Amino acid sequence: MIRPDHRKAILGTCALPAALEAVGERWSFLILRAAFNGLAHFEEFQATLGIARNILSNRLGRLVEHGILAREPDPADRRKVAYRLTDKGRDLLPALIALRQWGDKWISGSPSNPVLVDRMSRHPVAQMAVHAADGRVLDLAELEWLDRGDLPGGAAAPARGSPA
Repeated sequence: MIRPDHRKAILGTCALPAALEAVGERWSFLILRAAFNGLAHFEEFQATLGIARNILSNRLGRLVEHGILAREPDPADRRKVAYRLTDKGRDLLPALIALRQWGDKWISGSPSNPVLVDRMSRHPVAQMAVHAADGRVLDLAELEWLDRGDLPGGAAAPARGSPA
């Protein structure tokens, strides 16, 4: 467990505030949801989301600036620009699914439509959960924060893109 006198310094290195700065507001998440559903053009985002053009332009610019979306010429019509999810953007899918599942349970109180399914089985995806390294589902009582230097064997930081 992190010592109380060491907590502030350790929490100051947590990536959550920077992640929220990149995507932590409503319109950015709705744009990402739309991108995960195949939308790629400014006009599609604007018409589907009902977002003001200036706000959409700002949010798309921020998502591109953070490397979450890439702005590129549309191969079907070079006069148009397409916004595509990068690998960094695609890695946000579990966070969006978890947030939606949380909303189904605690905000709407019922499952949302459309339903996200496994393409092969056509069954809804499982609830998102925190898993131990051996695959066990963990609840809050089974978790604790440790300074990385206190990990068994003094484990080094995970490779970029690995779970923290």
